[in-house]
Amino acid sequence: MPSCYPCCSSPPAPPQSLLELHKLRKALTEPEARYYLRQIILGCQYLHSNRVIHRDLKLGNLFLNDDMEVKIGDFGLATRVEYDGERKKTLCGTPNYIAPEVLGKKGHSFEVDIWSIGCIMYTLLVGKPPFETSCLKETYIRIKNNAYTIPTHINPVAASLIQKMLQHDPAARPTIDELLSEEFFTAGYIPSRLPTTCLTVPPRFSLAPSSSDPSSRRPLAVVNKGPESPALEKVPTKEDETAQPEPGQPLPCYLADLLQQLTRVNSCRPSEKNPVRQEEAEDPACIPIFWVSKWVDYSDKYGLGYQLCDNSVGVLFNDSTRLIMYSDGDKLQYIEQNGSELYFDVRSYPDAFSKKIKLLEYFQNYMSEHLLKAGANVTPREGDELARLPYLLNWFRTRSAIVLHLSNGTVQVNFFQDHTKVILCPLMAAVTYINERREFRTYKLTLIEEFGCCKELASRLRYARTMVEKLLISKSGAAPIRPPT
Repeated sequence: MPSCYPCCSSPPAPPQSLLELHKLRKALTEPEARYYLRQIILGCQYLHSNRVIHRDLKLGNLFLNDDMEVKIGDFGLATRVEYDGERKKTLCGTPNYIAPEVLGKKGHSFEVDIWSIGCIMYTLLVGKPPFETSCLKETYIRIKNNAYTIPTHINPVAASLIQKMLQHDPAARPTIDELLSEEFFTAGYIPSRLPTTCLTVPPRFSLAPSSSDPSSRRPLAVVNKGPESPALEKVPTKEDETAQPEPGQPLPCYLADLLQQLTRVNSCRPSEKNPVRQEEAEDPACIPIFWVSKWVDYSDKYGLGYQLCDNSVGVLFNDSTRLIMYSDGDKLQYIEQNGSELYFDVRSYPDAFSKKIKLLEYFQNYMSEHLLKAGANVTPREGDELARLPYLLNWFRTRSAIVLHLSNGTVQVNFFQDHTKVILCPLMAAVTYINERREFRTYKLTLIEEFGCCKELASRLRYARTMVEKLLISKSGAAPIRPPT
């Protein structure tokens, strides 16, 4: 049976700031928002205790290090309060985050940072800034009139804190030292670390994040460990994880975006440019977090089994259900035909799943014993227990290649004849190419447009565009595309 085994590499470096993360993910889950906001607030507590106002807090000035930790940067507009009660008069800041007292030139102080944090919180939870419009003048009018709305799906506790921070009267806003005592933080689960998979997909959090009982705010990874825990749990609903679609709704598969990206690259004829400059298109920070490292086709009876680069194993069954075993060999995830997700563990699951779990174990054993995987395994990091794995949405085979489409938008094309592979990530707008020598290189598609690439990669990008077009026509995610007989 054919298999694919690209070289492994480390997870990519995080994007430069929370702005890049926002562009990839839009609305975040509540625990993620708490995680980032807590660090922002602690940083501002330090600044305010030293009488410094940042005055330009925004997603683009909140940087992420390799451990997904927030670092406040760009102090070009920062100022120091020289005496108690001093009010600054300079008009400064970024339109979507600027406080009304700054626009009114009535004098401002530490409260402007609280306003900006309120805008940041709104943006993280809702997916766009509260006062954003297409016209700068209209944005300023909305800020002055405090004209914004909070969507009804936002947790009332979160909405209450946003409203407190976005009070038009600066004196009515909480101080930086009061924020972490608010119910949003004290009664909500805050992870100690986030996995890098959060760059593209939400993590797995507690099953009851809207509960007022802090003891129920546990990561999904620790659910079902106790003797009284249920064996089967539903995945959080839309109110629990704002970035997840309702069951039965199609996932955002990003195929249209990827098709546009590949169309632009192919139209610029990259192979006709100087291939020596191909290395200038490299961007190691865009290396995919997940890709398919092995696969086995048993679709004539059961379905397609596969292994991801982190050693997790999945099966896309012929009935369009999916089963995933996480790399720890303990946690299982089941995705029904309508997209609903169930979690349980290998020691305790309903009898109805017995046959599919046995089939998954068969696929796992076969791939372990008969298929090779080049390169080192992905090293687990603290926080990876919260990682939500992408799963195989659909696939098909041609005479030349197998095409694999993952739920995080990744499209992988493995060519049979020379064992080369391309891994396309529309969220990063990048392609990873594994050549005949199994060398692993990642390129930004926009840089390939500018600097060009070798004929081999260019021809595979042309082929990949045709495959993405076929995936898009097939309405990805509805069912696996059957291989030709």
